[in-house]
Amino acid sequence: MHRNRRDPLAWVDDELAALDGAGLRRRLVVRSGSQSAQVVIDGKPLINFGSNDYLGLAGDPRLAAAAAAAIEREGWGSGASPLVSGRGATQAELERRLAEFEGTEAALVFASGFSANAGIIPALVDEPDALFADAKNHASLIDGCRLSRAQRFVYPHCDCDSLEQMLRGAGSSRRRLIVTDTLFSMDGDLAPVERLCELAEQYNAMLLVDEAHATGVFGELGRGVLEYFEKTTPVPFLIRVGTLSKALASGGGFACGRQSLIDWLANRARTYAFSTAQPAATHAAAIAALDVVLQEPERRRNLLARAAVYRDRLREQGWNTGQSASQIIPLYLGDPERATQLAGRLREAGFFVPGIRPPTVPEGESLLRLSLCTHHTPEMLDELANALCRMTSE
Repeated sequence: MHRNRRDPLAWVDDELAALDGAGLRRRLVVRSGSQSAQVVIDGKPLINFGSNDYLGLAGDPRLAAAAAAAIEREGWGSGASPLVSGRGATQAELERRLAEFEGTEAALVFASGFSANAGIIPALVDEPDALFADAKNHASLIDGCRLSRAQRFVYPHCDCDSLEQMLRGAGSSRRRLIVTDTLFSMDGDLAPVERLCELAEQYNAMLLVDEAHATGVFGELGRGVLEYFEKTTPVPFLIRVGTLSKALASGGGFACGRQSLIDWLANRARTYAFSTAQPAATHAAAIAALDVVLQEPERRRNLLARAAVYRDRLREQGWNTGQSASQIIPLYLGDPERATQLAGRLREAGFFVPGIRPPTVPEGESLLRLSLCTHHTPEMLDELANALCRMTSE
């Protein structure tokens, strides 16, 4: 009776074929063993330049020991949302430590960095409000802005003059919120946070800064780009967001700010209220990572110094690294097929370097993303630079 009815999911095959034709299809791979400077992907050993484990803590035995102790103490699962079953003692301690680390009154831990942004932004602004977002913000910030239902203004990347014009034109809005990454995850460049703070204060706007890729790496204490630019005094209109899953090598996201802001987010951020909390082991590992960040500042100092030298080396080879000023070094190629092919050739040569294509980056900005970490040896960096040099000359 229904034999001639078209499969309602047939469009998926058509769309996947279109992605194949455009060179934009992603395929899942399997990583074996622990995350480190060397990994095994689909059975092939590779030097790993695709991780965000910037401080080399993902395999650190101190984090594993802290997690194991938390499992002995509190078990594994957390049971429910913190609002339903209560915050675990280790989560509460992590939130206290994060607030202390960031120099704020309070902190709130979310199940992931993505869920933090997806929940925080709609809790701050709604239909009568306006928000202003950098064009190259992370997808989690973009989706949080969409979910908010506020009027959205997208300013060109790091263009504060355009942002100011937009702020002037939104004077009738009930609330205003500026949203930006501080370290942009694909381009490796830094937001003009000093000017953003000035504009937020001048136009009575809130400012949400996502330090996901900068926490633990930038700043005297490792707080991020705001600290790096010496914005260390309390800023009443500021919402700090970060993740525990990159330099801190754990899992989850967080928000820091004044106590009333954190109380409001606990009541109104849907991704906090309706998500089961991470296991206590995850929170314990993050606390251990914070200890390392504070006790071993040479990790971030050496990483940034090494990244600066390496960027210059790659530029001398003729690679376009854009405005990168961090441990994230893009090699801009433009064409998605070229990015895929070069990433494949590097894999054959023993290196894992992701090829990044739309929609992760804008059309025409496909690139290779090199992620430098403290556990990369000078020999590893030399080998990759030599391989890249050979590929430019072929």
